[in-house]
Amino acid sequence: MQQSTPQALYIHIPFCTNKCFYCDFNSYVLQGQPVDDYLDALEREMAETVRHQPPARISTVFVGGGTPTVLTPTQMTRFLAAIRKYFPIDEDAEFSMEANPGTTDADKLAAMKAGGVNRISFGVQSFDNQLLSRIGRIHDVDDVYRSIDNARAAGFTNLSIDLMFGLPGQTEETLRDSIERALALDLPHYSLYGLKVEENTLFHKLYERNELVLPSEEDELAMYLTIMEQLTGAGRNQYEISNFALPGYESRHNTTYWRNEAYYGLGAGAHGYVDGVRHMNIRGVQPYIDATRNRLPILEQRPVEEAEAMEDFMMVGLRLLEGVTEADFSRQFPGHTIQSKFGPAIQRLVDEKLLQHDAAAGSYRLTAEGIPLGNEVFGAFIGVIA
Repeated sequence: MQQSTPQALYIHIPFCTNKCFYCDFNSYVLQGQPVDDYLDALEREMAETVRHQPPARISTVFVGGGTPTVLTPTQMTRFLAAIRKYFPIDEDAEFSMEANPGTTDADKLAAMKAGGVNRISFGVQSFDNQLLSRIGRIHDVDDVYRSIDNARAAGFTNLSIDLMFGLPGQTEETLRDSIERALALDLPHYSLYGLKVEENTLFHKLYERNELVLPSEEDELAMYLTIMEQLTGAGRNQYEISNFALPGYESRHNTTYWRNEAYYGLGAGAHGYVDGVRHMNIRGVQPYIDATRNRLPILEQRPVEEAEAMEDFMMVGLRLLEGVTEADFSRQFPGHTIQSKFGPAIQRLVDEKLLQHDAAAGSYRLTAEGIPLGNEVFGAFIGVIA
């Protein structure tokens, strides 16, 4: 198994203005948190990371959370300067930051722009104020419009918004309205995610008590088909199961994950994948800060066996609508082919019309019938290598 030096960098800012009802991310309400101490700790982790695993060049940076844009302009300037101090960022790198509507005023955006951020992903979730309140969001639709206007005024053109479907009380009609409003903004990128009820969330507690009324599986499928119809009809290419973009605006950073490539992961609870080893950092803010004073703040790490890496390659790679290729597989796993490792599973999925094989390109990709059944397809590659 071959891995090159990571060209992708993920950094986690775990602070939020509030905790949404569905969220199980490693995030903490901002009030009372030692934000400046956390930024000190991040810089210590950056220094130690590049000492242990020197970077060659970085072509994508993604700052996630939490809500990174809760940092003040001064904190933002300092944080972004630290990234460039330790990591060699390509001039044409994609530099993304997540943001919540209502947290990006002119000064904040100016600090982001000056620090190299060139792509913003807004967590909008819905254009229905009642639904936003029902899922624990504290912004409203006016905040969305104001935030997009502010970003454009600051010179940002590479903008994306996240929407959610399968939410409590949501219907196909209300989802269609949200997508129409989102498309009216004429953005280059849209992500649409189905709700997953995760443990350690308010929604999970309600679900366990039968107090969370969700759309049926049939209604959720209808919503997903509506999403594909509306977005592709508006000229946004579905390049991944949950992502749609104008040509050239596909998320380069997330494509690193979908191609099962190496990446640095820094910050509390962050995951990384370097030299064939996956690691997860300490999750708690203060424990993370304390750990960086003496060492890398790694909670656990494990080498990925070649068979598992091959399975990962197929499962995440098939999320991309272009699929996976024998050439890429052989590049990561010299001496092996997709057919030699997964031939029977591939054939079954082709026979069931969930996968299609392009012999000329040496590729496998989901069919139109397979896209809504992606999880079934991905599961077919688990544990099949002897």
